Amino acid sequence: MAKKRRPQTKAAQPHAGDVVVPVVGAREPCPCGSGRRYKACHGRAATQAAVELVRRPFEGLPGEADWVALRELVPAATVELKLKDGLPEGVPSVTLATVLPMAWPALRRDNGAVLLGLQNDTATGDLSRDLADTLLRALKAEPGTPVAAERGGAEGPRLQDLLDPAAPFEPVVHTGFEFWVENAEGATGEVAASLERANAAAIPTVRLSGVGSAYWCETPEKNHLRWVMTEPEERLLDALARLHAAGTSSLGEGTRLVGSFRAHGLTVPVWDLPSAMRAEDVQKPAEAFAERLGTALTDETPLTPEERRARSGLTSRQVTLN
Repeated sequence: MAKKRRPQTKAAQPHAGDVVVPVVGAREPCPCGSGRRYKACHGRAATQAAVELVRRPFEGLPGEADWVALRELVPAATVELKLKDGLPEGVPSVTLATVLPMAWPALRRDNGAVLLGLQNDTATGDLSRDLADTLLRALKAEPGTPVAAERGGAEGPRLQDLLDPAAPFEPVVHTGFEFWVENAEGATGEVAASLERANAAAIPTVRLSGVGSAYWCETPEKNHLRWVMTEPEERLLDALARLHAAGTSSLGEGTRLVGSFRAHGLTVPVWDLPSAMRAEDVQKPAEAFAERLGTALTDETPLTPEERRARSGLTSRQVTLN
């Protein structure tokens, strides 16, 4: 026989329009006054919101493809951010960084400047909301202190609500992590040793100019070009398959389109390059490829059998990063 539920008055029922309910322990009484435990009342909605994945967290931000690249592909880079409402008093600048020392989510420098780390674990399924929560806490942190990881609310603002949509998003790729400290040249002791270890692990990376979010990187055995593209995935894969079947998907002799990543709702084609092929060597071939791809993207005819085989080969090697 099923248990009888405790009778509740209409006023005790939680509603979406209620005032904000504080977060408490899962087994504690819900602060809304329903008489139920938090996990069975307002905590249920909070948990659902926390695990619901936002497929394209950076959609609507200037430079969406570069946000994805800096989150998943680039070791050391920074971008100056502009806030919609301007900088608070005592905060001279806000800078996005790929990663910070000790994997801190954010850091408030001694001079009040804020560094926001991008490559951190997300507390909920919405990376944009988590970063916005960290940024707001960093703006209020004491100068000279890091900002600890903390679970933000499911209803807080997102980066799209805080950042100026008219401001350009211009990544600066660094060869090392000297941007961690204000006077890297004068670093000594453990600080200098930490920088040396971090720099030794960084993969040399260069952002190509004029062709969107394409990043050349150097690895011991071969080099790569990883190009974050914002075109709809199915249409982009069709276009890549047409070029691949026609033998025009490479970036020159010794190069090969080997597959793609899927990251934060965007597709990232990847090419293998010879070790001797530097970033400046791949610039013009990438520009020529962009023109070929643009033409292929306008082709709406059905794929030929050879093109379908090429598409199948590309999708079979696709890896999802998140």
